[in-house]
Amino acid sequence: MLDILAITGPIYLVVLAGYLATRAGLFARTDMQVFGKFVVNLALPALIFNALAQRRIGEILHPAYLLSYLFGSLLMLALAYFAGRRLGGLSRTRSTFLAMGVSCSNSSFIGFPILLLMVAPVAGVALGLNVIVENLVMLPLLLAMAENARDGGGGPWRQALKQSAQRLARNPLVIAVTAGLVISLAEIKLPQPVVRTVNLFAQASGSVSLFAIGGMLFGLSLSSGWQRVIPLVAAKLVGHPLAVLLVATLLLPLLGVAPMSQELRAAALLMAAMPMLSIYPILAQAYGEADRSATALLICMVTSFFTLSAWMWVVHPG
Repeated sequence: MLDILAITGPIYLVVLAGYLATRAGLFARTDMQVFGKFVVNLALPALIFNALAQRRIGEILHPAYLLSYLFGSLLMLALAYFAGRRLGGLSRTRSTFLAMGVSCSNSSFIGFPILLLMVAPVAGVALGLNVIVENLVMLPLLLAMAENARDGGGGPWRQALKQSAQRLARNPLVIAVTAGLVISLAEIKLPQPVVRTVNLFAQASGSVSLFAIGGMLFGLSLSSGWQRVIPLVAAKLVGHPLAVLLVATLLLPLLGVAPMSQELRAAALLMAAMPMLSIYPILAQAYGEADRSATALLICMVTSFFTLSAWMWVVHPG
């Protein structure tokens, strides 16, 4: 257990450093958005491109990982939406963001730094695969659902999906995945100066992303109905990884899909066990769900220190 705390401790200390630095006035909360833009637009794309471009295509595309994470996430999306509508009596919009909260992980800012410490050889590949699932399937689907709900159920699904596709085409993470896969397929060997330049950006992703998360947490309040978001937090931190594990263990063998390596299975489970994506309140703001979403994110971040430590103990090689 001390080995696990030795891994999680520094991660949350960096998050705490970002929070304290913002609270002390060394940085404004808006500065964290700048750090976040650097990570999302440069550092993480560089890392993903580097991880994919320097591997053969057979080492990158793992059907078992993709299907386990995709089906597990879709299962949580469906369960959360159904629970919100039928059991909780929530509106279609609120149920949609409940589903987003339990099915979309913070793979980039928190997931990757933890994987880098736990399963370093597959961390970059796992992040790239998660980007494919979350950016090409989960977020476009959920945003289309939100648009449809805002329009009273008669909204233009095709238009919402088209707008999502246009945004994805300009997304640096998606561009990095595409470019990395093209380089891998073509078996192009990149010049060393290019590789080293990309590495310099990639190496900054872990610490800067965690620091930015801490700064973004400053100013969030627990007073906005924290009791109501406890089921959401529990479903994200416990239900989502269990759903991915269930698909990997029971469904994929029935489909005849070759199993994952132990490291990739650990990566898939840990990625699903992360808190919800950091832009969750930002996405929810346009639909009137910002306060509840921000409260859920804050509680999820605090609680994840304990749940992630438990999940890391479960998958730890020792």
